[in-house]
Amino acid sequence: MILEKNPCTVHETGESRSYRLAPAQPWVIRSARTAVKGLKMDIQSVGIVGAGQMGNGIAHVFAVAGFDVLMTDISQEALDKAVALIAKNFDRQVTRGKITADVKDAAMARIKTTLKLADVGQTDLVIEAATERETVKQAIFEDLLPHLKPTTILTSNTSSISITRLASRTDRPEKFMGFHFMNPVPVMQLVELIRGIATDEPTYQAMLEVVRKLGKTAASAEDFPAFIVNRILMPMINEAVYTLYEGVGNVKSIDESLKLGANHPMGPLELADFIGLDTCLAIMNVLHEGLGDTKYRPCPLLSKYVEAGWLGRKTQRGFYDYRSEVPVPTR
Repeated sequence: MILEKNPCTVHETGESRSYRLAPAQPWVIRSARTAVKGLKMDIQSVGIVGAGQMGNGIAHVFAVAGFDVLMTDISQEALDKAVALIAKNFDRQVTRGKITADVKDAAMARIKTTLKLADVGQTDLVIEAATERETVKQAIFEDLLPHLKPTTILTSNTSSISITRLASRTDRPEKFMGFHFMNPVPVMQLVELIRGIATDEPTYQAMLEVVRKLGKTAASAEDFPAFIVNRILMPMINEAVYTLYEGVGNVKSIDESLKLGANHPMGPLELADFIGLDTCLAIMNVLHEGLGDTKYRPCPLLSKYVEAGWLGRKTQRGFYDYRSEVPVPTR
């Protein structure tokens, strides 16, 4: 497919550019695909779109693994904050003896930032790590398309949205994958690899090799709503919220029950605050709408917290109030 400008639409990302899909001549599509056929996918540079919690963690692990990293965001403040946090996390690893100071310095030198989304188009691998809203993700990929190298692989760190649907809005669905890291990225070992219906084998193998170089473990998932981890985890969190909503237990008793009774390192409500209640709600909505089963209906209390702007740790209030030294349950 080729893209045609539509100046009437304004995306949620704050950028004024927007696109609508226009039918392409068949020979144009064949030409684009023929140009990359047979080329070895040697990934050395990585472009990361989004400098938030996930984006800066992904930049961290790629830099320390020896990849050149270019991170972009619509806010210079967000980029500066991300780089500062990455440096702080590297210092923590040095203090704990996990890496040396020389490794830290080399990794930081590999991380560059830019406010221009087009700049990341010239990297070998693009990882979209923006907010979990399909319209935002589609806008990013559409804006990127005119600036991509023929060999660039596109991926999304989405935790629930259809990879096939995202890929269909690009000119290279065969070179598009879900690349879902767990939070916090430097600590968690697993990466979910999700193929869309058109993803080809060379792309999949290239991403397996990237995961290996990162020192992480890949889990291959089919393109169903929420994939593997969140298909299991989010309904558990949602059920914990229902347990709170129905008065079966309070925040403290629910979390302690799972920590002490099921040996979970974090209680489900504490974990929800860590993930972000807006993210939890978005994933539950994807599950509910995508699978059409009432067992995935988001708890009304979860929706109410999000409406109130109580999103967890990132807003200082969620199921716990984090404004004091010791978090205090809010219910």
